[in-house]
Amino acid sequence: MAIKRVTISDIAKACGFSRNTVSKVFNGRGSVPEATKRLVLQKAQELGYGSFSERVLPMAEDKRRTVALLTQHKLLTHTFGSYFLTSFTDQVSRMGYMMKLFEISSEEIAAGKLPPHLLLEETAGFLCIELFDESYLNMISSLGLPCVLVDGHKQMPRSLLNSDFICMESYAATIALTERMISAGAKRIGFVGDRNHCSSFYRRWLGYRTAVIDAGLAFTDEYSILKEDSDLYGDPDWLIEQLNRMPSIPDGFVCANDFLAIRLMTALKRKGLSIPKDVMVTGFDGSPESVVVEPALTTAEIPSSDIGRSAAIMLLSRIEQPAHPYCCVYYKSTPVFRGTTR
Repeated sequence: MAIKRVTISDIAKACGFSRNTVSKVFNGRGSVPEATKRLVLQKAQELGYGSFSERVLPMAEDKRRTVALLTQHKLLTHTFGSYFLTSFTDQVSRMGYMMKLFEISSEEIAAGKLPPHLLLEETAGFLCIELFDESYLNMISSLGLPCVLVDGHKQMPRSLLNSDFICMESYAATIALTERMISAGAKRIGFVGDRNHCSSFYRRWLGYRTAVIDAGLAFTDEYSILKEDSDLYGDPDWLIEQLNRMPSIPDGFVCANDFLAIRLMTALKRKGLSIPKDVMVTGFDGSPESVVVEPALTTAEIPSSDIGRSAAIMLLSRIEQPAHPYCCVYYKSTPVFRGTTR
């Protein structure tokens, strides 16, 4: 039986790169980060590509082989974090680095200190996700090590930090979700979520506000739930209290994410309201729960795995080429219209 010949396309697929990038590594043309070259050559050796099957790749002598992932919340408790973490960790390990996760406490954030078990002399760079305190992010970016922020505080990316920034697109997608409710006859629309919690929440609130104002509708906070982010948002009884304080139930709610939307749906149903007949609801994230909830939730899907992979490549490229200009990358979020909107 003939043995299948390994091709450049096979290597590109195994690495998660384009065929053009792999070709650049082999022919020496164009600029390719050292971490990318290392991964391509390693994969070529593993797959037995031509003369590379006999090549022994040199190991880097740099002791800084740890990527520190800093977060204030447990990433595996929500869909975006779990998908992101899997692809990020896979890409980092493919390039010869080890990822260590550090959960930052409220006390460490208030004091502006790193966890005591984080060793800077072993750290090649930082990845910050679900970490939104502005002063703490300023401290991290001032340490002189490569740093990539996934989402960030409310004013990101307006602030000038010595960090790269990557995020899901939130503004345009929320405009599209809000406009769908307006086209279905909604005149009064509220927002649910702490608009100051993070950059993505704030931009979703901006998108909601823009769509309402551009449609010539009255814009007011009296139909919104904008309290500071806390566990209370997960309590349907607390949400019912907030709904009861409104002048009346609006025609629709734009929620900052799927978690909030699904909890709100529970509260609305307990009040005897029909979705979407009496009130429409939209979320954001494209979580698996958005499909199984009844009715299925209109949302915006986020390419979580792609963002994780891109964040790893961005950080490792920064490690290899620290002098390059900092960049800001947004990944498109895709509105998906389901049963919670008419």
